[in-house]
Amino acid sequence: MPRQWRWAGASSIGTSHIKSGLPCQDFVACIEIESPSENVLAVIVSDGAGSASKAEAGARMVCGGFLRESAAYIRAGGRLKDVPGEVAWSWLDSIRDRVNSFSERNGIRPRDCAATMVGLLIGSDDAVAIHVGDGAAVVREKGGADWTVPSWPFHGEYASTTTFVTDDPQPHLSVVHIPARLDRFAVFSDGIERMVLDHAKRAAHSPFFDRMTGAVASDASLGHARTLSRSLRKYLDGQTVCERTDDDKSLVLGVRS
Repeated sequence: MPRQWRWAGASSIGTSHIKSGLPCQDFVACIEIESPSENVLAVIVSDGAGSASKAEAGARMVCGGFLRESAAYIRAGGRLKDVPGEVAWSWLDSIRDRVNSFSERNGIRPRDCAATMVGLLIGSDDAVAIHVGDGAAVVREKGGADWTVPSWPFHGEYASTTTFVTDDPQPHLSVVHIPARLDRFAVFSDGIERMVLDHAKRAAHSPFFDRMTGAVASDASLGHARTLSRSLRKYLDGQTVCERTDDDKSLVLGVRS
């Protein structure tokens, strides 16, 4: 099947990480997967915990594991509406097993690889959001004007706390089926969460997402818009964003053709 999506994505190191000599601990990935009946776009953003010594490795393993598990399921003919429940937990267990194996080989604890997960799978007529921790995905239905947040960021009892894929005995997992044809999306880490979400109203800042995805919509290419991704990285690195957050920040934007 021909590609249906164009997307741009980038991660940017936070100024606090630069000052402390830490690397960027966010990771993002996006692929379009062919199944027997439809193409499904898989998007994943993971934010490694700042206090975890191998946070960057943890974020990479979360993203890689999510793409492997979801691609195998979709290529085998799995349906998105069946992901909530045992399917999502099996994917999470597989990711956790990989982290555990990595930790054993390197003589560290799984929590040293602590990372969040914001995953989004978008099919022809429905989608599913798979979420552990903070950060979020926002989506817009075809023909609509409103942006919705399928799964709200999870924050713990204390400030700047959340849940991670490596939590023992298990993390707080949110899986939401979206029975609608989506035409635009954004997935992001908590580094820009306060900039783009209204926590008091539990709503997305629609003008921001309209503007940012509008640039993607105007691009003529399909698939990964590499030039726009470089521009997005410059935006996240820029003074306007860094004055509002000193954390790592990641953002993936997509538009259906």
